[in-house]
Amino acid sequence: QVHLEESGGGLVQAGGSLRLSCAASGNVFSINDMGWFRQAPGKQRELVAVITTGGTTNYADSVKGRFTISRDDAKNTVYLQMNSLKPEDTAVYYCNAGSWSKDTYWGQGTQVTVSS
Repeated sequence: QVHLEESGGGLVQAGGSLRLSCAASGNVFSINDMGWFRQAPGKQRELVAVITTGGTTNYADSVKGRFTISRDDAKNTVYLQMNSLKPEDTAVYYCNAGSWSKDTYWGQGTQVTVSS
């Protein structure tokens, strides 16, 4: 089993920045890809960014050039640096981890609110 715990959410004005962190614990050696998803009220959960074990990244078009995902495997942590935030980025952000055994793990979510 893997436990994921997010931190770093909050309230920020449009144009501001936030950095989300997600620390993994438990059977961390089973983890391969890690990513961030978000869910706004009344909308489906959507992929924001993903990073593979080799460091390859992929982003949703809506965040390209503004968000950066990174991981520190020594700390079992994945980060999401969010710059130039917009009100439409307001959502609950969830950390996600995949495993070599095809299991998927989710964090509890952290609220990001961007005021205009």
